[in-house]
Amino acid sequence: MSAKKHISFSELKDWKLCPFYHNLAWIKKLSSFEGNEYTAFGTAIHDTCEKKLLEKGFDEKEHFLTSFKKTLQILENKSVVIDTSLIEKMVEQGVGLLPEIEPAVKEYFQEFEVVSTEEQLYEPIEGADGLCFKGFIDAVIKTPDGKYHIIDWKTCSWGWDARKRQDPMVTYQLTLYKKFFCEKHNLDPKDVETYFALLKRTAKKDKVEVFRVTSGPRKTENAFKLLMKAVYNIKNKKVIKNRLSCTRCVFRGTEHCP
Repeated sequence: MSAKKHISFSELKDWKLCPFYHNLAWIKKLSSFEGNEYTAFGTAIHDTCEKKLLEKGFDEKEHFLTSFKKTLQILENKSVVIDTSLIEKMVEQGVGLLPEIEPAVKEYFQEFEVVSTEEQLYEPIEGADGLCFKGFIDAVIKTPDGKYHIIDWKTCSWGWDARKRQDPMVTYQLTLYKKFFCEKHNLDPKDVETYFALLKRTAKKDKVEVFRVTSGPRKTENAFKLLMKAVYNIKNKKVIKNRLSCTRCVFRGTEHCP
């Protein structure tokens, strides 16, 4: 792994799904997925959320529409086929969702100050031979009690069920973000809390839901052990195929994974 400088949570998640897929997508860089209408929507909403937290008098609707159009144009330039009828629905859904984001955050946290948005993490992983953990934290706010709150925006259709909310490979993202954020700023983990903010595209009500994800010492240890396991196996080129994950794999049945 000498040529590899960092690992992200997205990469860790793909490795956990299937080490063989990870090798094709991240090491050999064979993945052909360029994005779609849903990723474009998510990018535009995320970008608007970040700008809205930082700027007063910000025209969120105009920014969202401009960002969405720009992201879709990038996909079209890459010959990705776009469903125009779906885009029309997404524009309406996004415009309806935006006004509810800031009030929902203010209702949940009451008084706060914005510390950062899209904060980059690029922190050394202890015991990983110079490898860094790379990530981008959507938003960090601070409340009057001195606590920091890491928020990760998640666009979805109607919401998450209980199973997804408790899935380790969903919540470990925030666990690792918290760990390396604390190391970056020399903070006590007890002073940092983490949250997902669900931005529900198709929901009729409660379109924005903020909920806390707890990450105590044991969970942090488990997440870090998984990260180190991935680092070790990637470094030693252990690329065992997880056949339970073959069903939706883009490489299934191709020359790369017959």
